[in-house]
Amino acid sequence: MRTILITGPGGSGRTTVAATTAVKAARQGTRTLVLSADRTDSLGAALGTPTGPEPVEAAPGLTAWRPDATESFRDDLLAFQERAASALDLLGATRLEAEELTPLPGAEELALLRALRDAATAETHDLLVVDLPPAPQALALLALPEQLRRYLRRLLPAERQAARALRPVLGRLAGVPMPADWLYETAARWDLELGAVEAVMADRATTVRLVAEPGPAGTDAVRAATTGLALRGLRADGLVANRVLPDASPDTWLAALAAQQSKALDEWRATYDVCEVPHLGRDPRGTDDLAELPVPGVVDVPPPVEWTVAGQLADDGVGRVLVWHIPLPGAVREELELIRRGDEVVVTAGQFRRIVPLPSALRRCTVDGAALRDGELRIRFAPDPALWPQGG
Repeated sequence: MRTILITGPGGSGRTTVAATTAVKAARQGTRTLVLSADRTDSLGAALGTPTGPEPVEAAPGLTAWRPDATESFRDDLLAFQERAASALDLLGATRLEAEELTPLPGAEELALLRALRDAATAETHDLLVVDLPPAPQALALLALPEQLRRYLRRLLPAERQAARALRPVLGRLAGVPMPADWLYETAARWDLELGAVEAVMADRATTVRLVAEPGPAGTDAVRAATTGLALRGLRADGLVANRVLPDASPDTWLAALAAQQSKALDEWRATYDVCEVPHLGRDPRGTDDLAELPVPGVVDVPPPVEWTVAGQLADDGVGRVLVWHIPLPGAVREELELIRRGDEVVVTAGQFRRIVPLPSALRRCTVDGAALRDGELRIRFAPDPALWPQGG
């Protein structure tokens, strides 16, 4: 199944573009599902059909769904409370009732991730269009499954489950209760669910479509989002320049704004596959309105963003090294930070950070330098004589 994730700066028209992409695909005969986590139901307003916790048919071949974070949050917390009953009773805690539970910040995004996983594994649609939150929050959301899986592996390593039979004995010797089986089982279930979300984002048919209004603020936001996506190994299949003003206008204020947009568009065309959507002077409403917008439907999948290691030791004129190539288009040298921590490397690009395990060959090397060239971070690794086979 093809998945298109749509994001951009707040107020740029992301939801309208997501709805339009879904409408056009459905009219071409593609079974399409469009998802949104917006609690105000801006998706339903754009489609002309209210959306809610259950999928609804917004048009022939088009299903819209806005997952209910409240019910999901309530069920998960009550289930956890039930499993931890003995520990809570020991602490003298008062149980929470279902009626008093309200979602915490971030619950909508987590509900969207779960819905994305369910939709991708159900195989009832050919295309999944996801209306993500604004770009900074969207990138943090897309990073969440990998980060949570890393936390789970560090806090509850799978290899410790081999000592299940010994836990009662160890608990008596240590004088403290040991983790119960249900804790490991819950961690394993979470790891499986998070892994399924990761698989959707890692799929070669999953792409991101950026939406922004042309201008200085939009240019900065697009550059930052492009870098953040590349850091996560995601690729953009295009940039939608939304609400583009006509070139000629008798109004001097509008003419100045149009000139500013034109300058930004010239810069974008040199780097991105740009689709221009004119300003209608109003918000489009209903599937017929959306179908008239020149927003692309399903386009070809661009080449993947790959972090590659040179296949052999290369002599760069200084010594024999391995070079790790990390595409980071839009990255600024002054905003880059690189730290080696054991068998992992921490890459920070502006406001985005990712902790990545080193490929096996590089674990036997030491970092020998790094450089940012042509939108690519190149990290040099020199073989550690104590760990590298002689003659290798």
